[in-house]
Amino acid sequence: VAEVTWAVAMKYAEGFTRLVPSIVTIAFYLLSAVLLSLALHRLPLGTAYATWTGMGIVGTTILGVFLFQETLTLAQAACLLLIITGIAGLKILS
Repeated sequence: VAEVTWAVAMKYAEGFTRLVPSIVTIAFYLLSAVLLSLALHRLPLGTAYATWTGMGIVGTTILGVFLFQETLTLAQAACLLLIITGIAGLKILS
């Protein structure tokens, strides 16, 4: 959630020209890094980082469609499913 929040807030920050979204971006970016460091206590680096970034990709893509009217093609949706499958596979096999 922190990973997706800072990325979406960055879009709203418009190049850090808007104060509140800029503060949200920085705060949640730092929170995301702290939470990832905590996850690394229990998970291997590759699994933790792949999960973190993969779920960030999936979450920001979905929110981009709903919040910013970005398009999502069938091929892109299939690729998102591949990312989710890969994350699940890493988790199961670790």
